[in-house]
Amino acid sequence: MRAFERLLKYAGYHTASDPLSENCPSTEGQRVFALALAEEMRALGMVDVEVDEHAYVYGAIPSNVGEGGLVIGLIAHLDTVSDVPASPMNASVIYCEKPVVTLKNGTAVSVEPAYVGKHLVVTDGNTLLGADDKAGIAAIMTLAEELQQHPELRHGRIAVAFTPDEEIGRGADRFDVARFGATAAYTLDGGAFGEVEYENFNAAAATVTIRGRNTHPGDAKGTMINALRVAMEFDGFFSPEERPETTEGYEGFYHLTEQSGTVDSATLSYILRDHDAEKLEQKKSAMKTAAKALNARYGAEIVSVDIVDSYRNMAEIIADHRYLIDAANEAVRACGREPITKPIRGGTDGAQLSFKGLPCPNLGTGSHRFHSRTEYACVEEMDLCVEMLKHLITTYANM
Repeated sequence: MRAFERLLKYAGYHTASDPLSENCPSTEGQRVFALALAEEMRALGMVDVEVDEHAYVYGAIPSNVGEGGLVIGLIAHLDTVSDVPASPMNASVIYCEKPVVTLKNGTAVSVEPAYVGKHLVVTDGNTLLGADDKAGIAAIMTLAEELQQHPELRHGRIAVAFTPDEEIGRGADRFDVARFGATAAYTLDGGAFGEVEYENFNAAAATVTIRGRNTHPGDAKGTMINALRVAMEFDGFFSPEERPETTEGYEGFYHLTEQSGTVDSATLSYILRDHDAEKLEQKKSAMKTAAKALNARYGAEIVSVDIVDSYRNMAEIIADHRYLIDAANEAVRACGREPITKPIRGGTDGAQLSFKGLPCPNLGTGSHRFHSRTEYACVEEMDLCVEMLKHLITTYANM
């Protein structure tokens, strides 16, 4: 079975995670998918297969060159985002005749010019596809089948794991690095084939609470403090040039993700991002400075800011494990392509796992437009991803 065929099958599992749930997994659909994958893993000859109480899936492809060598891991995540519809799922393969394809519901989608003359896995335009990250899972499972069918391909033990709740930032929270048993790993959670990523944002979340003072509007002069307007003033402290929609590359941002309230009280939720750790600290400081200025204007403790760190840039860990990047780059080149190295404008499970003692850069899967109804994966690029993994694991066979 080819990788795209697995993607079509996996897309039918409804695995959107729920940020409002305190459970792990946050949705039972992820557990259903985890159990199905575990059954398939056993059928493909994997060993030590287990689904734990939180729906983390662990297993391994056994070595065919003897024990004791370097164990490399491959990781992908089970869940999809919840803020785009995922069902009813109507995924299919279409032929790309020109740089714009039309989905069944009439939506026009611009695709990579290099994909003209190739095949794409798409939906009907009413739901996301879930290639983030079911394309990664499909690549890993197809690799396992290829190795089962071709024992002449030399490889050491390959640890495999599939994690729940990555899309809500919890994928690495309960990951058991010791149980996984790898020296280092790769997440298969990138976009275009050939991406080799090892820099991500440093991240924090900020909650701003505003205590207003409500009175009858006819008698409000000198008395009312409108929490909604104070919230607007607070957001006005930050430049429009430092928002997600106006930044790229290594540029960080303040992202207002949610706001609610009344005249009496209001709450703002932000995520703060920057590849440079010192610049992230400056953003955190700027939020506290804004609160201090508003408190000086309206009264003590009108505005309070609570900031919690989320994850750090894995580049500082990967710098001491450069062989992971060199091996991935060579595997991409072995497939006739040049590696694509760019900063991740987000985070992956690998970022947190790197700081848990499992260095873990990220690889592309041949898919695009994540988190949208126009998401797609290229059939031929998914095949290349599997070939790249075959080159990669043979590199480690003698290490």
